[in-house]
Amino acid sequence: MKTFKLAIYLIALAVVPVVCLWFPFFSRTPEVLGVQIPEGGMQIIAANYDGPLYIAVAKSLYNLPYIAENFSFSLPLEYYAAHFPVYPMIIRLFASLVGYPWGMLLATLAGSTITIYYFYMFIKRYVSKKDALWLVAVFSIFPARWLIVRTVGSPEPLFVGAILASVYHFGKKQFWLAAIWGVVAQLTKSPGILLFIAYIGALIIPKLAGLATNHNFVKWVKSIEYKAYPIILIPLSLLSLFYFYYLKFGNFLAYFNSGDNIHLLFPPFQIFNYSQPWVNTHWLEEIIFVYVLCLFGLLKLIKKKQTVLAWFTGIFIVSVFFVSHRDIVRYALPILPFIFVAFSKELASREFKIIMAIIIIPVYLFSLAFIANNVMPISDWGPLL
Repeated sequence: MKTFKLAIYLIALAVVPVVCLWFPFFSRTPEVLGVQIPEGGMQIIAANYDGPLYIAVAKSLYNLPYIAENFSFSLPLEYYAAHFPVYPMIIRLFASLVGYPWGMLLATLAGSTITIYYFYMFIKRYVSKKDALWLVAVFSIFPARWLIVRTVGSPEPLFVGAILASVYHFGKKQFWLAAIWGVVAQLTKSPGILLFIAYIGALIIPKLAGLATNHNFVKWVKSIEYKAYPIILIPLSLLSLFYFYYLKFGNFLAYFNSGDNIHLLFPPFQIFNYSQPWVNTHWLEEIIFVYVLCLFGLLKLIKKKQTVLAWFTGIFIVSVFFVSHRDIVRYALPILPFIFVAFSKELASREFKIIMAIIIIPVYLFSLAFIANNVMPISDWGPLL
């Protein structure tokens, strides 16, 4: 496929599924195959959690008096420290052209386009070009929770794309590009630091076996890939952000005091404590299937000797075990591209193509239903425009 046609294909996969989900809201269609579409049009899309909070950050640039005077979200001001700055800055950039609600949606779409591009570049290293074109099409709509975050105001598409881009360039030993995209990931969402930990694990731990065998410490030290030193920018960017928070919030560790936003609890698997405020249900069996799929994918990556992918996937899965939040799939989205690598053979099979032909409608209906109900109550849109 020529470059121009490929670009059109990838952009279409980034945009068309999103527009298909926007359309019933934009056209104010009352229902789609029994799924009720609430009144409000595109405001429903723009009001989905946590989009308006990112608009508040984009407009205020963490100016706390401005937030207190203009936004009525009934949240402590420290809560905004949990909303890292890269995505709001992109919103602000687009908002200069189309206003903040549409600027937010275009920022999400831009992040999706980056992710779709890098997913194609990444996956074609493991499968044929034909299968890569199919897998990127599947990735554009599946799972449904991924399609949903691509449709509303959300930093996840940019976060996943930045992680994918960083790992892609790291695998090609383009360490400065890996570091730059790692910084983008880190300044988009806090779990970006896990990428740095994964790189350190992939660079150093495999070398320990040689040290244990040869007992030659000098040789072991020389064997380390020092050219990867730019990745130190990832934790340095996080420290810089925390210093910025110190200037804005008066607290270097403001992120850790951002209120009911960090859902990591000890011991692991507290999601099955149905009394937790962000769980509130005992209907949780599908969480076990999510764990099984992720762990199965991890073991397949290890078997395929995909060291960096396995390290990041493994570390991220362990962190997900400590998440006590009903929306566990969203928390696991950053490892989605690597799970696709693990199951690339199965996902490219004729059998799975038949499955996709069947489940594409349930994916669409579930996405509509989720978006229709995952809405922040907003009494005054004025400050958000």
